[in-house]
Amino acid sequence: MAQFSWEADVIEPVQLEPEPETQARSQEAPEGAPEAAPPVEALAVSADDFSALEERILRAVNLVKRERLARAQAEERAGKAERLLTEQMLRMEQMQSELNTLRNERDHVRQRVERLLAQLDALEL
Repeated sequence: MAQFSWEADVIEPVQLEPEPETQARSQEAPEGAPEAAPPVEALAVSADDFSALEERILRAVNLVKRERLARAQAEERAGKAERLLTEQMLRMEQMQSELNTLRNERDHVRQRVERLLAQLDALEL
């Protein structure tokens, strides 16, 4: 009987010594003859074991479904956040441009007021 070893991510067959019962059967059977099937008792799976396995599989399937749904919702929220961020960035650029324009206008008005005040001061002397 061959088993596999998972060392270094390489599957290597490992030969095990045959069990005495298997060794005796293989010596009795002529070459080329099919091996005798193992007893049915060895292949039987109890109903409890099968039910437990079925329950574990169903839980795993439900877990995968929930995780897929959660991922889809997270992707949707992320897309919405990206769109909102893009809109906010555009709005911020517009406001920054408007702020710069208003600052330039304020400086221009300040200069004009200073010139007018200077002319008024010149008249009073």
